[in-house]
Amino acid sequence: MNLFLLFFEFSKIGLFAVGGGLATLPFLFHMAEKYAWLTAEIIGNGQALAQTAPGAIGVNMAANAGFYAAGARGSLVAAAGLIFPSIIVITIIARMLAFKENRMVQAVFMGLKPCATGLLAAAGFGVLRSSLFNGEASVWYEMLRPRECILFVALFVLIVKLKLHPAVYIGLAGAAGVILKL
Repeated sequence: MNLFLLFFEFSKIGLFAVGGGLATLPFLFHMAEKYAWLTAEIIGNGQALAQTAPGAIGVNMAANAGFYAAGARGSLVAAAGLIFPSIIVITIIARMLAFKENRMVQAVFMGLKPCATGLLAAAGFGVLRSSLFNGEASVWYEMLRPRECILFVALFVLIVKLKLHPAVYIGLAGAAGVILKL
């Protein structure tokens, strides 16, 4: 694997993934269509790992994907590639904040909010698709993963009703995965 290509691909994601770590998912799914070393399953597993591991979700997902592409060096290069554009953009934004009363600056930020929302929604649908649906099914009735769907609905209801610490749901989901042999 060419490490420069890996850095370049993740730099593109870092530059355009407005909305945080989960907003990188649509870009990763697009990358999976382009390169054989990344699959929707790797992204789904990486997303679950990134959500539970400490640190920034996007950086964790980049490191996981980079590891599959080129081992430990790939992990470091992918994470650095994702972070690099953010450093540049944050520096520019910090300078622009001096002009926060400027109508043009306000208009740009107002335009970025729906963009971030759209990227996050696309990421959510991508994770939903990879978690609950079997894309390799040969017949329509095997497309749905019933145990995963039941676990999703149960956890969703618990999250909405109980409002406990997220670690509780992560623990419950991990235990359910072991019990249900997911």
